[in-house]
Amino acid sequence: MYRTHSAIVAASPPASESYDEWVTRMMNLPATIVSSTLQGPLNWPDATIATGDAAKIIARLKQDSDVPLRSHGSLSLNRSLLKAGLVDRIQVTLFPVICGQPGADPIFQGAADFDLELLETQTFDNHTQQLTYRPTLHA
Repeated sequence: MYRTHSAIVAASPPASESYDEWVTRMMNLPATIVSSTLQGPLNWPDATIATGDAAKIIARLKQDSDVPLRSHGSLSLNRSLLKAGLVDRIQVTLFPVICGQPGADPIFQGAADFDLELLETQTFDNHTQQLTYRPTLHA
């Protein structure tokens, strides 16, 4: 989970009009937050903090869950899950801008090579695209 996103969510009271539909829907889902620094109580209705090896925690959650799991934010967590073979889908959102920001780290820097099979595309507002891929470790 994005630390900045969680700070924004936690700063607004639950009945706040500042929540958009997506945040409201996300806030009403059970959440497991993998962290070595956070402590409770959390300003999240159904949240559990899990500490320890993230890959082992997520592998157990995947095994026990009846529904697909999602990971938001935390590039380091997502990189470790990808490396452990625990990622079934990668959702990439493309925003039609050119940043040119020097010194920015590539998102998957240091990750293994994966082939990506395109599963689904969706275009929002005639500009922004959401692409869903299935990753397979490149042989």
